[in-house]
Amino acid sequence: MPLVLGLGNPGRRYARTRHNVGWRVVESLAGRWRAAPGEATEAYRSWRAEARGREVDLLVPLTFMNRSGAALEAWRERHGLEKDGLLVLVDDVYLPVGALRLRGLGSSGGHQGLESIEGTLGTREYARLRIGVGASESARLEEHVLEELPRDEEETLAEALARAADAVECWIGEGLLVAMNRFNRKARKEVEET
Repeated sequence: MPLVLGLGNPGRRYARTRHNVGWRVVESLAGRWRAAPGEATEAYRSWRAEARGREVDLLVPLTFMNRSGAALEAWRERHGLEKDGLLVLVDDVYLPVGALRLRGLGSSGGHQGLESIEGTLGTREYARLRIGVGASESARLEEHVLEELPRDEEETLAEALARAADAVECWIGEGLLVAMNRFNRKARKEVEET
């Protein structure tokens, strides 16, 4: 069964920050698919839904970003994890606000949440959907990702989060390569237009 893991930090203080875009997509999908609440442990909260004729698990970590791997490990110990059955949704400061980049493997790019996931899995070979949140021109990276976006960027991001949810559905129903071709192309076109 596919598992969609949306990275972020728990709590109201972080809900609308750049770091929580993955979490926001998972919550959006839970609503879109009318997902049934699953488990709520110390490490994660989950939902189960049906999408594209398949059962899907949705997961958000309650361990904070830098310990996202601990949430995944707690899930894996209880439920297992299919090979090629994981899609991680994550913020990316190196992509413009609203750009999407789906890959089947790659480096963490210095992202602490992805480094934690890689440590748990022992590999970089897992699908990840990077969601652009833009770089900071003045703030330190740690401060930048914990800030809410200005209104104009939030509007762009809201559209991107809807496209990210569509990309997840495509990944579930049509596979990684089709989803990459469809959604990475749109991201490149949008970046070229700006």
